[in-house]
Amino acid sequence: MSPNSLQDVVLFCDLQLTKDGVGICKTDLRLDNSTNIASVFPKRGNTYQVNGQQVRGWFSVDFTADELFSNVTLVQNIYSRPSVFDGSMPMSTIDDVQGLRPPRFWLNMQYSTFFKEHKLDALDFINLATDIRFDFISSPEIGFLKGLDVRSMKTKPKLIFQFLKRDLMEPTTKKSYGDLLKDLANVKTFASGILVPKDLIWPVDNNGYLEPYSTLVPDAHELGLEVYVSGFANDIPGSYNSSYDPVFEYLQFIENSKFSVDGVLTDFPSTASEAIACFAHNQNNALSNKGQPLVITHNGASGIYPGCTDLAYKQAVDDGADIIDCSVQMSKDGVAFCLDSADLAGSTTAMPSFVSRSTTIPEVQNSTGIFSFELTWTEIQTLKPNLLSPHSKLGLLRNPVAKNMGKLLTLPEFLDLAKNSTVPGIMINIQNAAYLASKKGLGVVDAVSSALANASYDKGATKRVLIQSDDSSVLSAFKNPSFERVLLIPEQVGETAKPTTDEIKQFADAVNVIRSTLMAHSGAFISHFTHVASEMQEANISVYVSVLRNEFTTIAYDFFSDPTVEIASFVTGVGVDGIVTEFPATARAYLRSPCSNPDAKLTYTILPVEPGSITELAEPEALPPAQSPAPPLQPADVVDPPLPPVVDAADRAQAHTPAAEPKESSGPSRAVVNAALCFIMVVLTSYLCSCYNRF
Repeated sequence: MSPNSLQDVVLFCDLQLTKDGVGICKTDLRLDNSTNIASVFPKRGNTYQVNGQQVRGWFSVDFTADELFSNVTLVQNIYSRPSVFDGSMPMSTIDDVQGLRPPRFWLNMQYSTFFKEHKLDALDFINLATDIRFDFISSPEIGFLKGLDVRSMKTKPKLIFQFLKRDLMEPTTKKSYGDLLKDLANVKTFASGILVPKDLIWPVDNNGYLEPYSTLVPDAHELGLEVYVSGFANDIPGSYNSSYDPVFEYLQFIENSKFSVDGVLTDFPSTASEAIACFAHNQNNALSNKGQPLVITHNGASGIYPGCTDLAYKQAVDDGADIIDCSVQMSKDGVAFCLDSADLAGSTTAMPSFVSRSTTIPEVQNSTGIFSFELTWTEIQTLKPNLLSPHSKLGLLRNPVAKNMGKLLTLPEFLDLAKNSTVPGIMINIQNAAYLASKKGLGVVDAVSSALANASYDKGATKRVLIQSDDSSVLSAFKNPSFERVLLIPEQVGETAKPTTDEIKQFADAVNVIRSTLMAHSGAFISHFTHVASEMQEANISVYVSVLRNEFTTIAYDFFSDPTVEIASFVTGVGVDGIVTEFPATARAYLRSPCSNPDAKLTYTILPVEPGSITELAEPEALPPAQSPAPPLQPADVVDPPLPPVVDAADRAQAHTPAAEPKESSGPSRAVVNAALCFIMVVLTSYLCSCYNRF
């Protein structure tokens, strides 16, 4: 079995029968949905009546086992998952699955009536399979379950009644599943448990949020029925309540003060395993933060509330962040405030109110924007914050109900909020300092220094203070030995030789690098761990990685669409000193779990990924071409010119006139691609753990 799953994982097989009576494991009755059968046998599609509906497709009843296994291969039918394994794997028979010696085996027969109409009796097939051990047998057809002769079987399996959609008709009784749900006592007469869609337990409203849970689980348990739940997949998000954290969704079903289900049916058994083994019922065993990597926010808990608002920061504190961050922007009249970018167009409602003030400033960004330093603070206060959803075009919205909630904070307000909270520290991020000083007469470095001093952060006795910038001259301006200086390196870089780390040590205590700097990739797969982290740490430079998000579209296939596995790989695989994330609750939950301790003697833990372990299973010609290595980080890449003086207000007009070419901020000396792994990704899940719909 896979080391990523619990040892007692149950392998699930949806039984279908071939024309000559061979049992195969395939979920959808239409084989063309997950195989290449339509292209191999283009003229052998059929239309059949299935449960009262006309269904067009390619069906197992029209093919012999030899035809299927000699000609047909599996393809991925969920298009956001990788296609590199298409055409390389055959379908599985029940004997194939049994040959894996699974700890337990679950057989599901969803279409017994359909096969019987085609002179294929699933009851006879199961009763004759005396050499196969069935631990569970399920079906949505009552007649099938009642017809099983469990006494003659090798082991007595549990019979599970599967509930389909409420309005569908059960073939034996001609009653709807909704009506049958109201009579669980009758179900108890022929089954020992039920398999239900997850929304029958936690309904989701039309806006995508959880409604109050139903009493289905306690009602079933009171009658002695076990409850199993289906519909879990990391790359098919549930409600917004889960914030794209699949572990959190499982915990709603297995760690609930009112009920706990008996099992879950999932495409990603590794995530279900970690939820059960690492997170459930571990509150009293939570690890302390001491000695662990820092959980640093990116604009607060900006996956839950609009970034850099009071609500985002308060949520981050509640979620256990070690460091909350403020990217300092400046208004036209010199007010320092927190916002991710100087461009107000995306993160606030500045459009369309101030569209006439939009402009293009190459020194700040290439695209047109509405910039904070062109508006007064009074004008900015008329705006509402926007909750940014980086993958909204893919339908992955963040907490829509909070889209414009919260208020933007001035830097002093942010410092007061942090001082009066339990958060251990803050990070101040400074951008565009040279441009603001020379062209706008705004001294952002002075504004930050004054605010820190006024709030007594310069005394080093209250909170940990990190100063971050991509400009070495900005970092050099902060001389206070209690401040920790962080060099932001926003481009993917390769190796860092000793001359480079020696240079960085002159002005920084840590670096903040993007994910692909630490984990190089080939297409959507991790190819190898780089040496950048170890090279920095050997020079006594801490390494932070950014920006981690929960949405599966940001996560490499190797991580099984699971943000917790990504975090674990950076923590125990790469060995980072800090994680910069928009979902601090997910990072903190992992770090508090016993599975974050690599020295713990546990029967199950969350393992870091092994780069290349997935792609080695694919045919070489199906893989994306190898990418060129990132350029090494040179000393010249990290050193910037001295900051220019802040021009007087009277000189601003002259500063606006065209002059020399704008200074480029430090970065790799030749062009590089920002490969931050922000591409559509889904995980390859092992066909062993759910023997259907697999590669």
